[in-house]
Amino acid sequence: MDTQVADTLLGSLIDGRYRIRGRVARGGMATVYTATDERLERTVAVKIIHPTQAPEARSRMAGFVERFTDEAKTIARLTHPNVVAVYDQGTHGGLPYLVMEYVRGRTLRDVLAERRRLHPDEALAIAEQMLAAIAAAHRAGLVHRDVKPENVLVAEAPTGGTFNLVDSVVKVADFGLARAVEASAEEENGNQLMATVAYVAPELVTEGHADPRTDVYSAGIVLFEMLTGRVPYDGDRPVDVAWQHVDRDVPAPSTLVPSLPKILDDLVCRATRRDPNARPADAGALLTEAQAAREDLGNPNSHTAVLRRVADETAPVAQPTMVVAAVRPTERPPWARLPEGGGQRPHRRRAAPSDDRGGGLAELRTRLMGSPRGRLAVAAAVVVLGLVAAIGGWWFGMGRYTVAPQLVSLTKADAEGQAARGGFVLRYTEPRYDAKVPKDNVLVQSPAATARIVKGGTITLTLSLGPEQLPVPDVVGKEFELAQAELADAKLVVAKGPARYDDELPAGVVLDTNPKVGTAVKPGTKVTVTLSKGRAPITVPNLVGKNLNEARNTLGQLGLTPVESYKDSDKPKDEILGQSPADGTGVEKGAQVKLEISKGPPQVPVPRVIDMPCEQAKQVLESQGFPANIQFNPNGVARFQNPGENTPVPPGTPVTVTCL
Repeated sequence: MDTQVADTLLGSLIDGRYRIRGRVARGGMATVYTATDERLERTVAVKIIHPTQAPEARSRMAGFVERFTDEAKTIARLTHPNVVAVYDQGTHGGLPYLVMEYVRGRTLRDVLAERRRLHPDEALAIAEQMLAAIAAAHRAGLVHRDVKPENVLVAEAPTGGTFNLVDSVVKVADFGLARAVEASAEEENGNQLMATVAYVAPELVTEGHADPRTDVYSAGIVLFEMLTGRVPYDGDRPVDVAWQHVDRDVPAPSTLVPSLPKILDDLVCRATRRDPNARPADAGALLTEAQAAREDLGNPNSHTAVLRRVADETAPVAQPTMVVAAVRPTERPPWARLPEGGGQRPHRRRAAPSDDRGGGLAELRTRLMGSPRGRLAVAAAVVVLGLVAAIGGWWFGMGRYTVAPQLVSLTKADAEGQAARGGFVLRYTEPRYDAKVPKDNVLVQSPAATARIVKGGTITLTLSLGPEQLPVPDVVGKEFELAQAELADAKLVVAKGPARYDDELPAGVVLDTNPKVGTAVKPGTKVTVTLSKGRAPITVPNLVGKNLNEARNTLGQLGLTPVESYKDSDKPKDEILGQSPADGTGVEKGAQVKLEISKGPPQVPVPRVIDMPCEQAKQVLESQGFPANIQFNPNGVARFQNPGENTPVPPGTPVTVTCL
């Protein structure tokens, strides 16, 4: 009472249409309210999702709302009398909600809390309708993932009156809700298990993988609980309970309730095999087996004995006001029948037995058996009925099944071609990385190859994304601790390489990586980072234009080593043309400084002018680029020249001519 008063949603109007009237229940993922649809004037149920870890959950709410909306659209397309109908969806206060059919009744959990365990007829009647709902979801490509008594609603019979479990209508809720929440949790927490551990299938614990056989396992545990009054495993911690499903076989129900018939043990055992391939392929296949078990229990002799033994066992237990009728399957009222038929045959009203009727039957028997033709007709009818029963049994037990083809390791195109030839429908789950299977090849199939599957059934494939390749994150310019965390998040191993000085980045900052940033690598690859030591202590001077000897002297005083190389140039010989590192660069003591040095201009030979008149000698020298210096008698004859003839000198070298 106090919690409802404190609930701020009570009395509020959602989306201008749904007036919240009362709170029905609050679970781990959502709160359920009754509401009035003021537009259509009907009572509905409104399920509002609440964040599991506020405020962290709100940071991923946008993606969750999108997934939740997609799931809601898929669920809304399910039209089945045993599925809680979904009418509408939206968000309120940033939290997604579903508007669903309001079922008047109570959950199977409430029934078990009151009754402890159910009679076999009651358990199978509820299981059949529960499996019919789940089978409809499987045909639509949905996996419930969280089958448990809390999600099974037992509605009141339409005729009202005494609440009879065999006559009640069962509806299953929350299709797809666990998947939407789990997908959001995987992004935030990394493959967090969202199923209820008491009913979780082994493959969900070990691999996080769910398919129709996962729901078959959970339905088997629910049937076990209805028959025995308890779940097969318990423990101090949820993780201990979950791993018992992986490590242990579910015990036969008769080990806890000895009076239960073996056919129920076999049914539970088949549904709860630890190997998914050993279970019925989907809820429809398990439904067929449950109906067969119910028909077997419907035998008048064995059925009465079973009910009597169970009633005797439970006599000391305080019984509720719910009345349990020993109703055979064919006597189930019309509103509780399964839409597929599923072995349920319509019954006819029989006249009350009387002496006249008994006499008529005896007379008919006498007439038939009294003539050869009558006896032959009876024998033929018996043979025909036997053949029909045998063929029908073969068809439902084996004939409609075949074996799944081997599709693992095939390419997607080849797998689709082989499935088409076999008449199978393919469904794809999220692809996964694999180091050995090439990209777009089949990594996993369900059912496995050679497993039994209905002809024309659905095979679920998981394709490979090939070896996982991750680009090396760009951590250059970041502090080492930040770079280390970012590389570790990318599943890479971090190692430090030798640090070096850098003029721009301070000490402790990443200068480079090996492999380089952006290189595609496998998870676990070692990435060596080079860190900055900050600016070096010695600044390289400007040496360009200086003479080589001067440059050597300057570098020697700074403790730096010149590395000399010569090249042709018009600059004077031994003049510094370039340097590396450039001036202003920081280096440490002993660092090398590369110097480019001029070889000087290319030399040319001096022409011979001796014995030429002085004026002519001057013209020859100057025409070839040599300035002429005439000494003594300008009108005389050249007797000496310096440099001498053919002496190699730089262009433009002055030549002295002595004229006499």
